[in-house]
Amino acid sequence: MIHPKPVAGQALARATLDRAAEHRLDQAWLDQAWRAPDTRVLVLAQGRTQWTGDKGAPHLVLVEPAHAPEGERYLLGVDAAGVSYFAVTVAELAEPAADVREGTLRELGTLLDDRDAGLLVHATGLHHWHRTHRFCARCGQSTEIGAAGHVRRCPACGTEHYPRTDPAVIMLVLDRDDRCLLGRQASWPDRRFSTFAGFVEPGESLEQAVARELHEEVGVVTASTEYHASQPWPFPSSLMLGFFAYAEDDRVRVDGEEISEAHWYSRAQLKEAIDTGEVLLPGTLSIARYLIEKWYGEALDEGNRW
Repeated sequence: MIHPKPVAGQALARATLDRAAEHRLDQAWLDQAWRAPDTRVLVLAQGRTQWTGDKGAPHLVLVEPAHAPEGERYLLGVDAAGVSYFAVTVAELAEPAADVREGTLRELGTLLDDRDAGLLVHATGLHHWHRTHRFCARCGQSTEIGAAGHVRRCPACGTEHYPRTDPAVIMLVLDRDDRCLLGRQASWPDRRFSTFAGFVEPGESLEQAVARELHEEVGVVTASTEYHASQPWPFPSSLMLGFFAYAEDDRVRVDGEEISEAHWYSRAQLKEAIDTGEVLLPGTLSIARYLIEKWYGEALDEGNRW
């Protein structure tokens, strides 16, 4: 069994389960796992689930299969103790008990422990894909769930459809003086700054996407790029691939449409801008914050974020 190691500092890259992909087509194994008394089930409805515990350290409500509602069922994986985990999706969540509340991945992602964060990321991504891919892209007929939630099959033409993942690059730009460039999207309120990002286009490498996006948005010419880390981002179906991008010079020309403002910061300048409230950083849910703090060298004020 292969159990991934959580990535420190990345809220959505902390899965700990073996995904047990070899069992997705083994109906006898799936049936046995569903009947096991220690199996646990996460219930989702429209991207929402239930949690309990302290608000600062919530735990997902996981139920026994016998108490799970009817709905689409996805195998999420098996833990080191051999316990199996499934997700079931329904139209509406059951009325919660007095000590139970509802929440989404955006609300809970930074607060859950590693196991629960991984469960909710996996389940949320599958849940959205199934909701939006009910029909065959080849012939238009209704599709059916298969492979324990990881395939949709068309009974009419036999086409198999797999969960969609859209690659997107996200990059912290550095100049020759080791300053970082942060920008503000035109749609954001004042003082909100972050790294730059964009989707990878067909026929384009990751490095080419980094260079293109930076030149389009802020006129930066990229001398080189360095891959650093990745993060699932199921809002709804992206994989964020994080880079440090090294600029040829410090010239900046914002496009005025997507990006309205961009500034270079040394570490001292960024710290001062944060302390004075001039700059609000992205929260720790996003790999953007991870890249900024990797460059800075330590965690930045968590209270100064959006």
